[in-house]
Amino acid sequence: MTEKILATHSCERHVKPGQLIMAKVDFCMGNDVTAALAIKEFRKIGVERVFDPERIALVASHYVPNKDVGAAEQAKVMRQFAIEQGIKHYYEVGRGGIEHVLLPDNGLILPGMVYVGADSHTCTAGALSCFATGIGSTDLAAVMALGEIWLRVPATMKLVYYGKLNEWVMGKDIILATIGRIGVNGALYKAMEFTGPVIEQLPMSDRFTITNMVVEAGAKNGIMPFDEVTQDYLMKVAPCSQDRWEVYLPDEDAQYTEVIDFDCSQLEPLVAYPYLPSNVRTISEAVKDKISIDQVFIGSCTNGRIEDLRIAAKVIRGRKVHPNVRMIVIPATHRVWQMALAEGLLEIFAEAGAVVAAETCGPCLGGYMGVLASGERCISTSNRNFIGRMGHPQSEVFLSNPAIAAASAILGRIAHPDEL
Repeated sequence: MTEKILATHSCERHVKPGQLIMAKVDFCMGNDVTAALAIKEFRKIGVERVFDPERIALVASHYVPNKDVGAAEQAKVMRQFAIEQGIKHYYEVGRGGIEHVLLPDNGLILPGMVYVGADSHTCTAGALSCFATGIGSTDLAAVMALGEIWLRVPATMKLVYYGKLNEWVMGKDIILATIGRIGVNGALYKAMEFTGPVIEQLPMSDRFTITNMVVEAGAKNGIMPFDEVTQDYLMKVAPCSQDRWEVYLPDEDAQYTEVIDFDCSQLEPLVAYPYLPSNVRTISEAVKDKISIDQVFIGSCTNGRIEDLRIAAKVIRGRKVHPNVRMIVIPATHRVWQMALAEGLLEIFAEAGAVVAAETCGPCLGGYMGVLASGERCISTSNRNFIGRMGHPQSEVFLSNPAIAAASAILGRIAHPDEL
């Protein structure tokens, strides 16, 4: 699938792994952390206008609402550039959110596209059957000027999932199981192609969670075949876009570097222990370890969608956050925040004793609104648990799905929802 998309966008009949190509870009993105440097480099190139102001998104997402003067200056550079260039898809605080949820939900990313963004989790959009990958700020500058990018074609590994998922098992557990098996370098500069009966049954929310974390295995991109679930989602978010879809499916004789099968029938919810997403244990093991926690974070581009908040609210409804724990809930976008408000989810969290914040990346990258002190532990629905990721280098982050995080908030230790 990836090779077909890249061949089309480089005007080649075929491409092969390792080949260097110049690919046309359908859409690109920068945020308040990465755009300022890209804009600085764009000025150096010497062009006056971006290649297409309707195919660039600039999103205030990481340190907004502005956490300090530095963050305010970064956001200002991006805002002024958007005005100057007439960028159609500029998203201000209160009208946007985290780009990896926002842009697909706004119908801007479509099957068959080449989509690049100056953020490593741009790979999230690959669930929509497109080529989506993260790039650096200087690369974004070139893309904004030229509308194309220099790429090395990745080899593809095929991952096949079968069996029936057990209760409380989500897309987060599938990708944690995958990374736990292949390691954080197991897909280095490869395309991860996800297939099989389990993938076919997953809603888009779980699919996005899976492709979101392929970069944690070192992958260039993650991608899933177009099917009815994809189509139904796109008909909701981009109902008039069918003429712009390009569906690419793998050939019967497609060549893969490897094919890995996963039997999901026995899969439990998983927890990634510090300090790698690959350091996974089952929730049964985690419960036995009796790991007390100080903070719970439910949100991020990995698990901040409305479906994730509904599951967390289901677990925590009518209960209280443990007195020794602080719980932070951050919907991924303003639209998700509005939906959660309308459905009464925010009230459920507030009644339980959680803090509900405006849409932002916030604690995920140790930005603010949830930074950890020395020795503190957090269970988080985000995607990374590296040393110092959410604050002090001597703090610890455990990764889980929203149900596990919510149950842990109530019991004050890493817990299974069934314990409630």
